[in-house]
Amino acid sequence: MTMTEKILAGHAGRDSVRPGDIVVTSVDTVVPLDMNFYDSMWAEPTKVFDPDRIVVIFDHVVPAPSRQVGEALERGRAFAAKHGITRVHDVGPTQGICHQLIADVPYAMPGELLVCVDSHTCSGGALNCAARGIGAPELIYTMAKGYTWFQVGETVRYELTGALAPHVTAKDLFLHLADRYGAHVGQNMEFGGPSLADLTLDQRRTLTTMCAEVSAEFAIAEPDEVLREHLEARGRTMDGAVRPDADATYAAVRTLDLAGVEPTVGLPGSVVHNTAGVSSVRGTRVNRAFIGSCANGTIADLREAAAVLSGRKVSPDVTLFVTPGSQAIYRQAVHEGLVATLTDAGAVVTVSSCGMCAGFQNSLGPTDVCIASSTRNFAGRMGHPDAQIYLASSGTVAASAVVGAIADIRDF
Repeated sequence: MTMTEKILAGHAGRDSVRPGDIVVTSVDTVVPLDMNFYDSMWAEPTKVFDPDRIVVIFDHVVPAPSRQVGEALERGRAFAAKHGITRVHDVGPTQGICHQLIADVPYAMPGELLVCVDSHTCSGGALNCAARGIGAPELIYTMAKGYTWFQVGETVRYELTGALAPHVTAKDLFLHLADRYGAHVGQNMEFGGPSLADLTLDQRRTLTTMCAEVSAEFAIAEPDEVLREHLEARGRTMDGAVRPDADATYAAVRTLDLAGVEPTVGLPGSVVHNTAGVSSVRGTRVNRAFIGSCANGTIADLREAAAVLSGRKVSPDVTLFVTPGSQAIYRQAVHEGLVATLTDAGAVVTVSSCGMCAGFQNSLGPTDVCIASSTRNFAGRMGHPDAQIYLASSGTVAASAVVGAIADIRDF
């Protein structure tokens, strides 16, 4: 079996599963978000299956900008208190974007099964965890019962070889993959190969998070020393880790040569067969820029942006928003002097949230052209449906914010 198949089989109490099977699985961790507690989406269960396996995270629309959101957050706090849920990331020092926290605390653990209402939950696969987004009503049911169901999808395996060139990132790697191989509807994505060891945990999480943009079900990476060190630094172990069988059956096995990737830009609308090398779109005017999201709000992203912006100024024609993935990352960026560098250059640093990525802050108008290191660029994602959204690495976004047009980070 593949790694995803092994985890689903184990949580379904079965010796094996294969693509097409429908399995009822226990879950290890359930993550409701602030949006779960909106009036239109909330039906409170009379009990929860295990308060110690539920994590409440407020991240989509925080701090509360309206009465509706304020009421939702209050409802979430009351729910956690009533049912004895102690793992609550409210607005404050432990708050952050859910997938950043799921990796950093961590809540995603090797060999486990985690569900959340957000579509980018596959992010947790960077920690060798089967993690997936499910619908809001299903999440409420799962909090009550402790189990859910999945149809097992076929798996596509990616063998990573070679080395990324300087200033080429995991975001560029994903955009390259999406253009070359397109959608993975109903499929799982599995990452391994000799060059996986050269990717940091944050880089792996950028890769697995973005797999939602090609419609993958689960995305998962093999366990190794990089993951072991990440877990041990947090007092955790890799005891539950799974690896694929040598004779696992895949829909395809593809080799990705990291050395063949260049700085890449996702073109407006979708990243599926719709990206281009930065050299072919450089000079395209932009007036909005965004660095952040669950895929690229890491301390490495902030360092990359600060390195570009140090001693430079954001173009007067551009608004640049920077959103750290968590308050812990924000504090680290303050201590490293990154926030001073970013704001001195003219960037606006915001609270950790889904914010501009989902159109909740700095919402785009009809003539805006935005370049972002966020996750998603379909029409209307960040505001008006006529706005144009390009996706790129945080370094490319920072360089473009300086120029006022899409720029090649290698020139900086």
